Amino acid sequence: MTLLLASLAAVISSIVWYLSKTARILHIGTLSLMLWGASLMWLVDAIHEYITLGAAYFTPNAKVMMNDAFLGMSVVVLALVIWFVFVLIHDPMHVIKTRS
Repeated sequence: MTLLLASLAAVISSIVWYLSKTARILHIGTLSLMLWGASLMWLVDAIHEYITLGAAYFTPNAKVMMNDAFLGMSVVVLALVIWFVFVLIHDPMHVIKTRS
């Protein structure tokens, strides 16, 4: 579930970055790279778990799936928070500078 959520967020942010000029100005590429990095990390984790558990990897119980879902959402939210702070610091559209 963590791999699925991180990969889905990475794909969506990549598509938004590719299609929108404003998204490029707002450094969505940085967010996309963070999410692709998380996806790669979860892919390595999934491979390791599959090697360890074998076919049992594909039959998790509900508690494990819920924990993985919360962990995946937490990773996506943390990436969004880091990206938001990055955008606030760089202020690419000069919103903070004009308000001060």
